[in-house]
Amino acid sequence: MSGFIFSSESVSEGHPDKVCDFIADSILDAHLEQDPYSHVACEVLCKDEQVVLAGEITSSASVDVESIAREAIREIGYTEGRFHADRVTVHKFLGAQSEHIHRGVVQAGEIGAGDQGLVFGFATRETPELMPLPISLAHGIMRALTKSRKDGRAPWLRPDSKAQVSVRYQDGKPVEVTDVVVSTQHAEGTSQETIRDFVGSELLPKSLGSWWNPAIRQFVNPTGIFAIGGPEGDCGVTGRKIIVDTYGGYARHGGGAFSGKDATKVDRSAAYFARFVARQIVLRGIAECAEIQIAYAIGVPQPISIWVDTRGTGDPGLAAQYARQFDFRPGAIIEQLDLRKPVYRSTTNYGHFGKPGLEWEK
Repeated sequence: MSGFIFSSESVSEGHPDKVCDFIADSILDAHLEQDPYSHVACEVLCKDEQVVLAGEITSSASVDVESIAREAIREIGYTEGRFHADRVTVHKFLGAQSEHIHRGVVQAGEIGAGDQGLVFGFATRETPELMPLPISLAHGIMRALTKSRKDGRAPWLRPDSKAQVSVRYQDGKPVEVTDVVVSTQHAEGTSQETIRDFVGSELLPKSLGSWWNPAIRQFVNPTGIFAIGGPEGDCGVTGRKIIVDTYGGYARHGGGAFSGKDATKVDRSAAYFARFVARQIVLRGIAECAEIQIAYAIGVPQPISIWVDTRGTGDPGLAAQYARQFDFRPGAIIEQLDLRKPVYRSTTNYGHFGKPGLEWEK
């Protein structure tokens, strides 16, 4: 562990998988706005002119899911080409949640876990937002690129893009950024020289801040032309960017996706709460780094196991003792983090953690 290089990636809101995540979370929020007790598990697939909505929704809300999907696509910026907000065909395969699952999960007013499974939470002193540096920087590049597209600074930019950042660590601490990969969709006819000059002279110095160094190796649109992107260039599906959504691979992932799921699904709510508890461990000085695993059985409120690792930066026994003081029942998590509110569209892009204003980041 004396020295190593670690890499993480982020993707823009126009990436085909993220288009699907954003549509799913937009549909979730639309239901919660009318009925905070909606049960939503919405999956989305996008390809060319086709958008498929599938899953289970039990709610008293009346929502035009097709209009919600089109508006989400328009907000991202797909208003030209084959994948166009006004011209896609929306296929709906949405039913109600299984009554057997509902009865098994909600018993005597107590909410049990919506499924078996495990989740992880993580926090580290590496950055002010208590996130690993590689994923934090990758998200920053994507945010800056999207802002440049939307405010007209680089009008040739198009919605689909991704970035990858490699950071050198020494004795467990980040010391320098070694490599950055940026691939961005662009308008037909945009020269590669224009794109590389923008990335190297404006985007990276601005988004990397104090971590910027002219010696960083840059790989900009390594394949050359990237004029066809988004769901026109690649099929998108919800839940395929779970590492981008969390810690960039620097911490473990339980395997469950977030987007399109209401808070009774512990894949989402318990992962948010595990992050909240990991942050408290670090903020209170119990450890410089904390990783938590929580495991559930379907229909059972109490977790079947809680595990804490401080990666040698603090007393794991003390950290575990502190963590077990929290109430990890799904109903308690929903109340403590106020998860019946329609906040999920704000989580979809550039990571579900490290953003100010979210209840689990307070």
